[in-house]
Amino acid sequence: MARQKLGQHFLSDPGWREKIARAIRVSPHSIASAPQFSTADFCWIEIGAGHGEMTHHLLKSGAPVIAIELDGSLISALQRLAQTHPNLTVVPADVLETDLSSLASGRRMRVYGNLPYYITSPILHHFFQHAAHIDEAHIVIQFEVAARLTARPSTSQYGYLSVATQFYSRPEFVLRLPPAAFRPPPEVASALVTLRFPGQAATMPSADAAKFLDFVKACFAQKRKTLSNNLRPLSAPERTRQILSDLKLREDARSEQLTVAQFLALYRAISSAPSAAGPGNRS
Repeated sequence: MARQKLGQHFLSDPGWREKIARAIRVSPHSIASAPQFSTADFCWIEIGAGHGEMTHHLLKSGAPVIAIELDGSLISALQRLAQTHPNLTVVPADVLETDLSSLASGRRMRVYGNLPYYITSPILHHFFQHAAHIDEAHIVIQFEVAARLTARPSTSQYGYLSVATQFYSRPEFVLRLPPAAFRPPPEVASALVTLRFPGQAATMPSADAAKFLDFVKACFAQKRKTLSNNLRPLSAPERTRQILSDLKLREDARSEQLTVAQFLALYRAISSAPSAAGPGNRS
């Protein structure tokens, strides 16, 4: 039985499970045509293994599978599955409190997860902390969130989460899943999104990447305001407008109009310029 407080919607439809398995290259129909890698090179990390709906497919890859599951009522069945599959390790834990890189024991990671909708963003940011060790992540999430992760600038879905995701990875919208694919069915459609690593964050030290994300949050603080207004605590508006002009951007640009590369250029320019913000300089 699904526990509502954990946001559980189990992928019960075998047809949709097979479609996902093919998309992430763990179906026998896709493994044969996929590039061949030594299974010693990587492991699968499964987030929220549930009843093992997708665990069985992941095990067919031959790679080690580390299944993380928080719900104690589901762990016994997963542990019984591990008794017949030596490449399966069951970890009873909250993924947000788990050191994914340590679990991987030096191997590269491929991640699969049917993520609870209410904590999708925290889990994504947890992935980003381990981005240097992840090759790809395949996540089933709420359709509207999938649209945000893959949104392009100047669209209504584009926002902070779009920039953060596209900074750390290269997201791809893969499949739309109907509510009927799950038990119990959610009230909204879902989607499979693939995140391929590395992204542009790989060119920066982790501390600088965290500062950049704080900067992006400031840019989106009030979406209807211009960047020069949202960035007042960091740079005087006239200075921000000048930097935008130097970058060949509109002086009245808003955050939803900038690409990740343009955010990075703006961040570096403002970070390197002397702070000009102050009561006497604000317009």
